[in-house]
Amino acid sequence: MSVRIKLCGMFRECDIDYANEAQPDYIGFVLEFPKSHRSIDMQTAERLKRRLSPEIKSVGVFVNSPETTCAEYANCGIINLIQLHGGEDAEYIRRLRALTDAPIIKAVKVRSAEDIAQAQELGADFLLLDNGTGTGQSFDHTLIDKAAIRQPFFLAGGLTPENLRRAALEIQPYCVDLSSGIETDRVKDREKMLAAVRAVRY
Repeated sequence: MSVRIKLCGMFRECDIDYANEAQPDYIGFVLEFPKSHRSIDMQTAERLKRRLSPEIKSVGVFVNSPETTCAEYANCGIINLIQLHGGEDAEYIRRLRALTDAPIIKAVKVRSAEDIAQAQELGADFLLLDNGTGTGQSFDHTLIDKAAIRQPFFLAGGLTPENLRRAALEIQPYCVDLSSGIETDRVKDREKMLAAVRAVRY
């Protein structure tokens, strides 16, 4: 399979060590969002980024952060891509693009096919299709009409090492994205991370 894989929500040094061993295409940092137990600040993100294998790209996950904050993380090299998880609109993305060249991922809470259609008009480089509730649950994958999605998209929500390969084969996203699905007791699980990458690579 040529599907890429992102392991999201890294917040400990050992998480980075596990990622370096597993070698996903991307890892994600939840940045300055205190509602998440995975949230980290700039100092921590910078330290973890230095520990990360240079072959792995880092994604910064933001929720309604100022555009200047997102751009600062990208322009100083802590993150390679910006992922927007709040109510950011087309005008926000336009302003952000004026501040940084980093590719932009826009998360979509999928409740209908119309949600996906509308998100394509926002001007992001990628979409991330998700249940959007933060519960690790899936959404109705029949809402994905691949012929109507012009942009490459990340598939998230309810993915685990056990169901990952089937979802990747059936839906054929650009990238699969896991966070809670690679955790045990709310922290990253080395074996699950390794198993997830194996599921899409072999």
